[in-house]
Amino acid sequence: MNPPGDLEYAQALLDVVVDRQASDVVLLDLTQLTTFTDYFVIATVDNIRQARAIEEAVSDAAAKRGQKAKVEGAPEDGWILVDAGDGIFVHLFSLEARVYYDLEGLWHRAQEIVRVQ
Repeated sequence: MNPPGDLEYAQALLDVVVDRQASDVVLLDLTQLTTFTDYFVIATVDNIRQARAIEEAVSDAAAKRGQKAKVEGAPEDGWILVDAGDGIFVHLFSLEARVYYDLEGLWHRAQEIVRVQ
């Protein structure tokens, strides 16, 4: 198993997402469940412009840490995934996509570190 990612970094990314007005933001600890990642930040965004702004802010925060963020998906599809490095993935969902994909249900055994409504 890889060494765990940086919880402080994950919390900093959560703060970036919250500061840009995403809703129902949650940080999940997956370190005991899988080796492909350590933490998920999951958030709901209200519109395409907000999704893009948050994705850019997360990518900028990763760059300041020396990480090159990798982005998958598009706001138009309802789900953007940002691999922020150090075992941390940031998931930005439209409300409909978040309900449909239900990552929190899929990873229900993960420890919830924090939730910001």
